[in-house]
Amino acid sequence: MLSRRHLLRSSGMGLGWLGLGSLLAEAAPTFDPADPLAPKQPPLPAKAKRVLHIFMNGGPSQVDTFDPKPALAKYAGQALPVHYRTERQTGAAFPSPFEFRRHGQSGLEVSEIFSKVAERADDLCVIRSMHTDVPNHGPSLMMMNCGATQQSRPSFGSWLSYGLGSENRNLPGFISLCPGGYPVWGAKNWRSAFLPGVYQATLVDTKEQQLDKLIANVENRHTTRENQRRQLDLLAALNAEHRAEREEDALIEARIQSFELAFRMQMEAAEVFDISREPESIRSLYGDTLHGRQMLIARRLLESGVRFVQVWHGAGQPWDNHAEIEKNHRRLAGECDQPIAAVLTDLEQRGMLEDTLVIWGGEFGRTPTVELTAFGSNGGKNGRDHNSYGFSMWLAGGGVKAGHVHGATDEFGFAAMEDKVHVHDLHATLLRQLGFDHERFTYRYAGRDFRLTDVEGRVVNELLA
Repeated sequence: MLSRRHLLRSSGMGLGWLGLGSLLAEAAPTFDPADPLAPKQPPLPAKAKRVLHIFMNGGPSQVDTFDPKPALAKYAGQALPVHYRTERQTGAAFPSPFEFRRHGQSGLEVSEIFSKVAERADDLCVIRSMHTDVPNHGPSLMMMNCGATQQSRPSFGSWLSYGLGSENRNLPGFISLCPGGYPVWGAKNWRSAFLPGVYQATLVDTKEQQLDKLIANVENRHTTRENQRRQLDLLAALNAEHRAEREEDALIEARIQSFELAFRMQMEAAEVFDISREPESIRSLYGDTLHGRQMLIARRLLESGVRFVQVWHGAGQPWDNHAEIEKNHRRLAGECDQPIAAVLTDLEQRGMLEDTLVIWGGEFGRTPTVELTAFGSNGGKNGRDHNSYGFSMWLAGGGVKAGHVHGATDEFGFAAMEDKVHVHDLHATLLRQLGFDHERFTYRYAGRDFRLTDVEGRVVNELLA
């Protein structure tokens, strides 16, 4: 028999590890192979439980959308009194061709090209002091989506699916709606990387309207559901045996889960993606356009329990206007202005906006000076170059401060100067609203604890209501 003193002395360290284990369990979710997308509670109080990321691919110009700079008019056609380092050669000051007006009780200034979104000005939290690391599309897309410019890291949506699971077992926890193909660096924008494969996004090409083209093989016309279930059970058993012989290989587990999810999607995907089930008033609110349809699909997915929906405006870089920015930005904003305003209205009417984080923006901004260098098919005149030093994004819902402007760029709109917000800071803040401490929300891989914000980031409390 051990005395009490001897027991405490010999096992005290073990009791300490038990306490540490419980603390770590609060920060890091567990992966349950039997049900990896089971809904989970975050470790901290949360204001939001789902995310809608509206991605303006290519980099919209901040001085033409949400960051008015009247000082540019004073120097129109002239060299600015400061020198800016840009990716390619730029010239004189290029004032915005668009008029800005104040909107709502907040008096938020918005460009005329987003007149419908401007009607929701009092819902928006505009960040005018965003900045990132690299003025190139690929690395900046990786930073905005995955928190790193080069390394293969899990995307934000994959992290959230890992942390919170899905509220609908018959649909993926993370869906990317991208019409017309892949953006720069393709599936790396929504991949799960070293997280289990079940947390990677399911891509849907929303340029298609027929269900069987939107989602390949969503309907099984070759056998009964009962026979298909028996086939999958046999396949799962064979895969499980194969996995057991290979030290629980994560890739085999991902394959098992993908078969199961595809089978379950046949029960519900057809209904969710069929927007003809919506009343005519709702379809008219969004508009019968590609972006209108995919934004309505996004709302239906969120309502059905999908945790993270990313909506891309184009696969190639449509907002990458190195030339003719007046014509191109007006056209592009016209394609998505009504649908974006509609989804904010629709979410609010359904009582979902308060716990849905809506994110709008691109991978970087554009220069306040005119680009002089012809650049590929975009070469020409009256365009703007890439700009990673300062740009605008906005948030809505999910407990952010509504009708609010945070930070500022310099007098001409090139570089973030006041209350700067790096992409790591943005991610840290969004995770906080979703119930996670970004420093403790980690996944151990290759002997290191990885996180979305790498080793940086701070919560920007000024953005939160």
